[in-house]
Amino acid sequence: MTGSQRFRDREVVFGSGLRGETIDIPSASPLNYWQAISDPAAMPRVTVDGKLFLPESGRGRMPVVVIVPGSLSIAASHLRHAETLVDMGIAAFVLDPFGARGVTSTVANQAQFSFAASAYDVAAAVGVLARHPAIDPARIGLQGHSRGGSAVLTAATRLFCETVHDPALCVRAVLAAYPWCGHQFLDPDVGATEVRVVVGDQDDWVSPQQCQGYVQALRLWGGDASIRIVAGAEHSFDREEPVQHIAEASVSPAAPTGYIADDGAFVHPTEGMPNPALTDRDLAVYALKAGYGVRGATIGAQGDQPALFRAEMTGFFGRTLLS
Repeated sequence: MTGSQRFRDREVVFGSGLRGETIDIPSASPLNYWQAISDPAAMPRVTVDGKLFLPESGRGRMPVVVIVPGSLSIAASHLRHAETLVDMGIAAFVLDPFGARGVTSTVANQAQFSFAASAYDVAAAVGVLARHPAIDPARIGLQGHSRGGSAVLTAATRLFCETVHDPALCVRAVLAAYPWCGHQFLDPDVGATEVRVVVGDQDDWVSPQQCQGYVQALRLWGGDASIRIVAGAEHSFDREEPVQHIAEASVSPAAPTGYIADDGAFVHPTEGMPNPALTDRDLAVYALKAGYGVRGATIGAQGDQPALFRAEMTGFFGRTLLS
């Protein structure tokens, strides 16, 4: 997304001539996970939006994948993924968490709105799409990239999503692409949702080891979860763009995990007790003071890495949503 133009105001047309339908998503901007779960009445409300792309009509109610961008907002790669899914017969909803909040990028400052707000947008979108006449509510998938990967993982966590949409709803499948896993619920139960994480071993925005730990926690809880670590891949290796350095990126991939209690309160890594007052910024400041903060990180792809990602995506959602 370029300049100040909101995604909803862009005309997006796929090669087939298909145009997206703008859909509003009543959402919120919670201060932290505790507010989202334990004091939702205090949350500032916001209406975010996105574009829904439906395959040709006449197929009855169809599956959908919600595509959630990372810190750089909606890129051409996200629209290519949406078009690929539509060509498979799967509807695609490209979510814009940024435009309604007046934010264009969170690369240099992730605290412009909380990670809880990002997850709330996704769960709220699930609730809206489940009521859409063209969508099969039993076949909803989520695909998030980077910060969006964090959002889809949280949006599938039962403690979180059941406070946002109908508790009877259960996302069928989640593909988290190079997600930051620095926030994890102590109870990571995702119910019947299948989770797949894909991350490069050269990623310097997020910790592949932290991703492994999250997936293992899901497995130990009885969840259907798996991870693929791609040799030689950097962050955003699904983009058909050369590897480049983002000088303004503010990251701390080696920082300790901030765990989240059942009521949504953060457990500070050095204190060990849930504290409802703690926010993303508090944990980020701790990470900086402890020496984990890094300025500058790398994105982009080499060789056949974008094709590898597309194969992961089409194989995963073909099996989970079309079989």
